[in-house]
Amino acid sequence: MHETRHNLRVDGSRLWAMIQETARFGGTPEGGVDRLTLSATDGQVRDWFRDACEAAGLEIHVDELGTQFALRRGRDMSLAPVACGSHLDTQPTGGRFDGILGTLAGLEVMRTLNDAGIETEAPLMVVNWTNEEGSRFAPATMASAAYAGLYTAEDIRSRRDAAGISVGEALDAIGYRGGEPTGARPIGAFVELHIEQGPILDAEGETIGVVDRCQGVAWYDGTITGFESHAGTTPMPRRRDAQCGLAEIALAAEAIALAHAPSAVATMGEAVIAAPSRNVVPGRIAFTLDIRDPDQGTLDAIDAALRERIAEIGTRRNLAITLDKIWSRAPVVFDASVVSAVESATRGLGLSHRRMVSGAQHDACNLADTVPTAMIFVPCKDGISHNPAESATLADCTAGADVLLQTLVALANAPQAGSTSSVSGIAAKTQSASDPSS
Repeated sequence: MHETRHNLRVDGSRLWAMIQETARFGGTPEGGVDRLTLSATDGQVRDWFRDACEAAGLEIHVDELGTQFALRRGRDMSLAPVACGSHLDTQPTGGRFDGILGTLAGLEVMRTLNDAGIETEAPLMVVNWTNEEGSRFAPATMASAAYAGLYTAEDIRSRRDAAGISVGEALDAIGYRGGEPTGARPIGAFVELHIEQGPILDAEGETIGVVDRCQGVAWYDGTITGFESHAGTTPMPRRRDAQCGLAEIALAAEAIALAHAPSAVATMGEAVIAAPSRNVVPGRIAFTLDIRDPDQGTLDAIDAALRERIAEIGTRRNLAITLDKIWSRAPVVFDASVVSAVESATRGLGLSHRRMVSGAQHDACNLADTVPTAMIFVPCKDGISHNPAESATLADCTAGADVLLQTLVALANAPQAGSTSSVSGIAAKTQSASDPSS
């Protein structure tokens, strides 16, 4: 097996056909996909995935948050499975590659191994994580976060969408509240294939992104309180205009992020005027900020600079401004041995590549706290994602799946000498962490 490993390739046309076939579940006239998590169409694509996995000889298990685990048995079932996967849900204006590429590529890897009659030492597993997108229920990546112990399953099941429907109710509606406790199924290592959702690989002409970390995120809610007054009779020097304060804060956030270029980014994604009127000076505005960088020190520096600038704006403009950090995620550094396995597989296949930081949050970012993890990126045209125009090529999707195949086989057949970089070492760490007697 080890001698023929680099000669093994997935069937790219079969993978491509699955991508196109599953795009009909929630397909939109624009060519995109609207498949909100735990919706009827999500239930349909989950059923399709279950049936396809069972046809490939995989064992399907579903946990209490609806995450699907498709297990391919290995020679040594005492080892924790080497897993891959991503998600099947989309944004309301989603495309046909975000998330599902990594899940379907995992299924294609299993089919390829079946066709070649190859059995790995450790078992393999494909995972469909519930609610990666967060477009219907908050938080995003909720199931993988619960698996990693960041939330309880009870907490997640109680979360409600805009219509008041809870996660638990939505799971029951499509028949995907499984009986397996969240976190009960061990994972020895996890590799997630994904389109980049950014322009770097496409712009640089590289085929593979070897992702070695995810940048940290800080989310803020803010309010600006000034004073409503008549637009025609209030002189400019006497105004307490919340909208002008908002404009300065947005530009300040941009300037501070640019001062930490090229890694830092800042986004004011929401701004709402209370009781807006054409001829009233805005008196109260609520806004959000999203700050990201791969270094925690930089995130802290941006936070301090923002607060200093906001205080100055508030004093100068006679505005009361609040800024509350409502959620943050520290930068994640992926496991060096799994990253190395991805890079080695990429080199072995002769594919152009570069090391990368993930600007978006993924399920892999949650798992990295407890499971040795890495990611593989392939290009998407112009970096467009969360949009019906989202596009990737058959060749790039196939290349990514080939890297995934080689990586999973290498990890599952790693030397069983107890090295921390081997699957046996990974499995031992996973089992020890979950065993109260250890």
